[in-house]
Amino acid sequence: MKTNCISLLLILLLVACDKMPETNKKSSLSYHFDQPARMWEETFPLGNGRLGMMPDGGMDKENLVLNEISMWSGSKQDTDNPKAYGALATIRKLIFEGRNDEAQDLMYNTFVCKGLGSNYGDGSNAPYGSYQLVGNLYLNYTYPNAESVSSYKRELNLNEAIATVSFQKGGVNYLREAFTSFSDDIGVIHLVADADKALNFSFGMTRPEHYTVTTEGNDLVMRGQLPDGVDTVVMQGTCYESRARVVLPKGGRIIAGDSTIAVQNASEAIILVSMATDYFNKDTYQDQVRSLLEKAGSKDYLTLKREHIAAYRSLFGRVELDLGGSENEALPMDKRLQAFAADSSKAKDPALAALYFQFGRYLLISSTRPGLLPPNLQGLWSQSVNTPWNGDYHLNVNFQMNHWPAEVTNLSELHLPLIEWTKQQVTSGERTAQAFYNARGWVTHILGNLWEFTAPGEHPQWGATNTSAAWLCEHLYTHYLYNKDIDYLREVYPVMKGASLFFVDMLVQDPRTKYLVTVPTTSPENTFKLPNGNEVSVCAGSTMDNQILRELFTNTIEAASILGIDEDFAQILAEKRSRLMPTTIGKDGRIMEWLEPYEEADVHHRHVSHLFGLYPGNEISPEQTPELAAAARKTLEMRGDGSTGWSMAWKINFWARLRDGEHAYKLLAALLHPCETDKVNYAGGGGSYPNLFCAHPPFQIDGNFGGCAGIAEMLVQSQSGYIELLPAIPSAWKRGSFKGLKVRGGGEVSAKWADRQLSEATLKAVIAGTFRIKLPSESANLTVQMNQKKVSLPVVDGMLTVELQEGDCLLLQF
Repeated sequence: MKTNCISLLLILLLVACDKMPETNKKSSLSYHFDQPARMWEETFPLGNGRLGMMPDGGMDKENLVLNEISMWSGSKQDTDNPKAYGALATIRKLIFEGRNDEAQDLMYNTFVCKGLGSNYGDGSNAPYGSYQLVGNLYLNYTYPNAESVSSYKRELNLNEAIATVSFQKGGVNYLREAFTSFSDDIGVIHLVADADKALNFSFGMTRPEHYTVTTEGNDLVMRGQLPDGVDTVVMQGTCYESRARVVLPKGGRIIAGDSTIAVQNASEAIILVSMATDYFNKDTYQDQVRSLLEKAGSKDYLTLKREHIAAYRSLFGRVELDLGGSENEALPMDKRLQAFAADSSKAKDPALAALYFQFGRYLLISSTRPGLLPPNLQGLWSQSVNTPWNGDYHLNVNFQMNHWPAEVTNLSELHLPLIEWTKQQVTSGERTAQAFYNARGWVTHILGNLWEFTAPGEHPQWGATNTSAAWLCEHLYTHYLYNKDIDYLREVYPVMKGASLFFVDMLVQDPRTKYLVTVPTTSPENTFKLPNGNEVSVCAGSTMDNQILRELFTNTIEAASILGIDEDFAQILAEKRSRLMPTTIGKDGRIMEWLEPYEEADVHHRHVSHLFGLYPGNEISPEQTPELAAAARKTLEMRGDGSTGWSMAWKINFWARLRDGEHAYKLLAALLHPCETDKVNYAGGGGSYPNLFCAHPPFQIDGNFGGCAGIAEMLVQSQSGYIELLPAIPSAWKRGSFKGLKVRGGGEVSAKWADRQLSEATLKAVIAGTFRIKLPSESANLTVQMNQKKVSLPVVDGMLTVELQEGDCLLLQF
């Protein structure tokens, strides 16, 4: 038997690494299973920002779910409801008279989008559309004998963005590697056996509907067109193509059938998978598929792998987090999550939290890239044509939460797809503003998709939320605060101004309170009880709306001042801002959620939207508004910790802003609780699936991103005009270090700590500017170095202020 030396060496290295001492291996940047995936939520997510693959690691039959970020059904549509504006005055009058239930009933018939809207989350055959899988690439393997399998291991390496399967069968060692190349924009699957002629398999492609599969030479090709939601007979929607090609570097035979391709008597095979839709390239997407395949096919596997890792690490390698090791790292992830949940000690598996943080960064890097689309409710991974909630862009927290880690975890450029998508909504949003409110500027509501849907949703309970554009503009300005790019600010300022202009026109005075209010609106997806016992959602002037508008107006005023323009408009915004109801504490000591002290129908509701001003906003803080902070704490205590996955992730950030690391960690532990149900559960069902996908349930990626951002918030904060290191460190993270997190003003920070006390910190100026650092209370032995030279800097009221030029590095030792 002739041995394939390179392949055997790879397998031996894998085995050797698995036996290395804990102190030498970076196991915290990988996780594994000891069996093939039993469900989709156990498969590994691979993605390069455009393409996705999810291999299940099956031994006899392996399935890889294929995804492409623009694989959407549906089309642009007219959503302007001609009844809407005519009913607006009556709706407002009813709400001001306390007849919110009658107002909501009227809205069902008038103040909703024309057409089906999202079709209540089943939009795959409606004009709204749905994000869908491209298809399934399946491989059927045959082996020389029927001996049992041993040494099975399936692993995802976050440091390389590569999924690996290794096992032994019949005396032959098999190794499979898969990745979605960041350098060649193509899916790569590498199959190796360490014996001659021991690799035999066939492969094909399929999807639930709207496809054909053929072979062209040695290429397997799947093509199709999705419904546009208008013509139900002839497909008129998005066109797509997926093409797979097998290369045999060391012998073997390729046999092409009608709809499958077989490989016989090989010891190594490379399958290249190229995919595209016509969303970006109407006439050239098929040429794109072929050209990417040809380019990648001209390279050997080691070159493909090396270039992929280098391109990926240029993003992933910017940040490091070490919270300590754990013997649980040797466990398969499903068992590791179970052990974490069962461990009542405060020091349980700290490496799992670090892994979860880096997994969030990995998912963001993998699900978006500049020039393409932002991550949707499932990033870019879907296993069906009916992705839950259409896999769309929910704009009342979920889409925004997807981007919370972008700036602080040093992935600023991955904020750009959201920014570009927001700019793309303006024209449609202007039509919606005019049709529904007779207002200038632009607006969008809770629903967003690829087709510039900006109208209210089909259900007023959730569809009437109208501050989504304002919240999106918070992201536009946050990107500026971290990067200080004046040219960028000049580019996005008209978008911010347009969103502000809408509310200049839309706000009306409440005759009862004299405050300016948004009406009709909601506190997202929550309901309250009227005196007559009816439960209702629509209202005037929800607390979240007021907090978001204060932030929008303030940011727009600041942007205008920086740019030296629109002084008169800024004065109008300041006057409007002063007439909004302030965030108010109710008689029960909690933050009021609505303009009036309504009784909420569910005190444990998953949305805690009225704490927007605590996070991601900066209106509530223990230092600047201690009474509001205390009321926010009481609000969170009443809401409770148990909730859906993304809601628990938001609460991590809330508690971190309240400087309560223990409670933030409690929520993180809940977010990591093992969950194996696919059913929608609004009542405390969240947690993590075995592959670390966040469980709403079902899977929504926002919880992963929110949890990642929450961990960063526990490590560093910069929203109050100064840098605070370790503001919410829990006792579980007694010692540790991080490197490369970003702060507002254009700085990168790193820190080390022991016994929860800061021992060392660095600040590198990516952009020249003045930085203020809040020093810990125990700073008597502080020494400061600037560019490796000891310096003396004044400390005033516990704050160190320093002027840095681009590239300067400040080192603090305590």
